[in-house]
Amino acid sequence: MRKYYQRRLPENPSKDYYYIMRETPNTTSLLIEYGFIDNPNDVKKLQNNLLDYVEAVVRAVARYIGVPYKNPSGVTESTYTVQKGDSLYSIAQRFNTTVDKLKELNNLTSNNLSIGQVLIISESTGPETPSDDYIIYTVKSGDSLWNIAREYETTVDAIVQLNNLGTTALSIGQTLKIPKKTEASLTYTVQKGDSLWKIANNFGVSVDSIIQANNLSGTNLSIGQQLIIPGSTTTPTPTPTPTPTPPEEDTTQLYVVQSGDSLWSIARKFNTTVSEIKNANNLTTNVLQIGQLLRIPGSNGNDSTVYYVKSGDSLWKIANQFGTTIDAIKNRNGLTTNVLQIGQQLIIPS
Repeated sequence: MRKYYQRRLPENPSKDYYYIMRETPNTTSLLIEYGFIDNPNDVKKLQNNLLDYVEAVVRAVARYIGVPYKNPSGVTESTYTVQKGDSLYSIAQRFNTTVDKLKELNNLTSNNLSIGQVLIISESTGPETPSDDYIIYTVKSGDSLWNIAREYETTVDAIVQLNNLGTTALSIGQTLKIPKKTEASLTYTVQKGDSLWKIANNFGVSVDSIIQANNLSGTNLSIGQQLIIPGSTTTPTPTPTPTPTPPEEDTTQLYVVQSGDSLWSIARKFNTTVSEIKNANNLTTNVLQIGQLLRIPGSNGNDSTVYYVKSGDSLWKIANQFGTTIDAIKNRNGLTTNVLQIGQQLIIPS
């Protein structure tokens, strides 16, 4: 089955695109497409798998509203989150199944996978167990990376890095590894004027230790960003110290993939190469997703900041906070409306 989504009415994003959903009052509407009767393949699938499809809807609704779900007798099911370097063949080998079975269970029409994609596996392998470094968290309705990071006193960047996520979008039922907070650490919220060197100096730790604790790929910070400060449990007391040479700045620029983009067109736009972009982002294929965040090597990395949308945010509020304009933010991120989602990544131009 296809992943659930909601399509908005272009002239009024507060309303649903589909008439039957828009005009159904005082209830939560759900439109389910099992297939199309003018497609012989869909007809055959419906005839052979009708009960499975019905059960899939029951399971999805139960997960969405957060109620317990129990598989019917004799039915087993588990999920797997795609990691970097995975292929349908390697996943099939790992779980003792076949590529065709995986494609059938997940209604896949090609062998392409995305990092962070959740696949249904034919044979249950049991729940993933936590380790000394992280706990296992199952995404619930209403969750976002931002509120999960806040609840467990970690950062969005740390969760993204640990789970090899290619996007901040989450799926209900998806499992995430959440880094454990060490006893000798605290969480610090970046303020205006902060730098990694300044924060490290105030807390009496090294820049490298903060970079490693938060899995940072550069030295750029954004106001409101949360950082884990290792080896410290008290509020810092700034003391005058000689100014050392600050660490070398990141020389990459952030870019949000837009409709029609390809690695070749992006490389040409920023006067770089496809290979350099793939190396900078650890990409193994040329496949891109709209909204995917890319680092562009060899460009000025100080002209933008990554910001994660929080509850109560609006484009006007964010633009005012960073001293820019709504149009500048929309153009930089390829936005067509002013609607934002909690946990959404925005690139803020200087």
